[in-house]
Amino acid sequence: MQPASGYALVAQVRARELRTRIGLGIFLALSAFAVAPSIWPGVWFATMCASQALDWLVFRPFRLNPQLQPSLAYRCLCLATSFCITLLYSATSAYFWFEGGLAGKLFAMLQVCGGLLHVSLHMHHARPLLLATVLPHASYLFGLPMLAAFNGEPGMGVMVVGGLLYCAHLAAAVKQTRATQDELRAAHAEADAERARAERASAAKSDFLATVSHEIRTPMNAVISGAELLRRTNLTSEQADHVGMLLDAGDVLMGVLNDVLDISKIEAGKMTLEAADLDLPAKLHGLVRLWEPRARDKGVAMTLHAAAGLPERARTDPLRLQQILFNLLSNAVKFTDAGSIALSAGRDGQRLWFEVRDTGCGMAPEIIERLFASFEQADAGTTRRYGGTGLGLTISRRLAELMGGDLTVSSTPGEGSTFRLELPFVAAAASADSGAGVGEAETAPASAAALKVLVAEDHEVNRRIVSLFLQPLGCTLTMVENGREALDLASVEAFDVILMDMQMPVMDGLDAARAIRQGGGPNAHAPIIALTANALDHHRTAWAGAGVETFLTKPVDPRALTAAVLAAGSARARLPDPETAAA
Repeated sequence: MQPASGYALVAQVRARELRTRIGLGIFLALSAFAVAPSIWPGVWFATMCASQALDWLVFRPFRLNPQLQPSLAYRCLCLATSFCITLLYSATSAYFWFEGGLAGKLFAMLQVCGGLLHVSLHMHHARPLLLATVLPHASYLFGLPMLAAFNGEPGMGVMVVGGLLYCAHLAAAVKQTRATQDELRAAHAEADAERARAERASAAKSDFLATVSHEIRTPMNAVISGAELLRRTNLTSEQADHVGMLLDAGDVLMGVLNDVLDISKIEAGKMTLEAADLDLPAKLHGLVRLWEPRARDKGVAMTLHAAAGLPERARTDPLRLQQILFNLLSNAVKFTDAGSIALSAGRDGQRLWFEVRDTGCGMAPEIIERLFASFEQADAGTTRRYGGTGLGLTISRRLAELMGGDLTVSSTPGEGSTFRLELPFVAAAASADSGAGVGEAETAPASAAALKVLVAEDHEVNRRIVSLFLQPLGCTLTMVENGREALDLASVEAFDVILMDMQMPVMDGLDAARAIRQGGGPNAHAPIIALTANALDHHRTAWAGAGVETFLTKPVDPRALTAAVLAAGSARARLPDPETAAA
């Protein structure tokens, strides 16, 4: 906590330096005894320790409460204490002066000058305290030589003039120190203000992205889901091509949206990684199967090569590894019009490596230098010809670095490019097997027939989309338009699955889900699936806090929705019957 007054700041400084003052007091007492052995150095040290205890007690309220605003009486007490303690502390200079001969006089002046320097640098936060501690030292600095001059000792006038010159230099140094510290405080205040502005800007950006994500995903849900439903009908070849264009365009738009959200999370330091055992050959084959048809349509051959030593399984973040390789293969297909694309993988010691080599257009060295910068592409015509945001490679390299690896590129114009991803190799768990997955599959029902599903969704189009996806499965659907209606209905009727939107009028989905969980009704333990356009990480965290098991984002993936409903229905079937449990 920043002290509210100079007195409080001085109190903190004096508390930190207590041991230093005690140590210096021991040194002075021993030096005085060595110069002129007597009982007085010991008496002085004991009195000095007692005075430091008094100082500790007097300034203690400031240490307990740095925001304390001292009264006039308390300030006077602090000033009187500081004056007396400093006068006592510097009293050894008189002992040296009178008992130590010429060397003692020189030592006394050096001691007083050091004391003046010390208090000037540490007590200037409160000018009254500075004056109260400077005066005792100054009284010895000028008083002792002047007394000697009155007694006829030669050269004492020069010593007084030297003291004046020292004080002038000291005053200039203190003034400069104060100015420097004022500048530092101003710089810190400006930095704090800039940080606060940056935090507000970051929060505003997050809110903006959340709003944009929601507002884009909601209509895109209708576009993509409608196209998916249309594709399931009997279409002519021309109509099927048109639907395919809609779905491809939807995939591109969702890719752009996801890229922007990912780069924002990475820049904000909020990207999280998850470690899981991964079947590497299966993942690589899956990526090739995904991109090979598009490459074949362009007359480009795509191959996969697993180098010797590539482990069957490894522990990494499967989603992020797939995202990086997906981006690299996407670029390779995009920029290769003839020849071949090769995906290779292997292990080199404790490093896994993946390479995507193409025979595409290649890049010049000056283009490679800025290739991994945000929103950069090879040249101004790239976006017009190939599309894209220029974020894919930026995200891929950032993800590689977050995973402890790196992403590099080598390229020759007109001959092609090679992107190399290297990641740390972590062996998969020895007990990993596929038995758990088989068991889960066996417990899932073969169909969703007879499942009672409550759908809370305020948007009419979205309700119809869910209905068109789930009704053919045999589900019995009950539709409500807000969280309050869902809560009221869930409190009296048992459902196998509850689909819950997030942003709804009257009561939002989070509050409704939380109330259902805490209400103890027939659906307190029913599976709740969040089906929402709010797709950021903090939205997932909020749903988890409300007791929601599954999180699906719009646009709705019909396969993911079906799988989630089937799994939820299976989980509900293993729970005790609500009516039996209530009885």
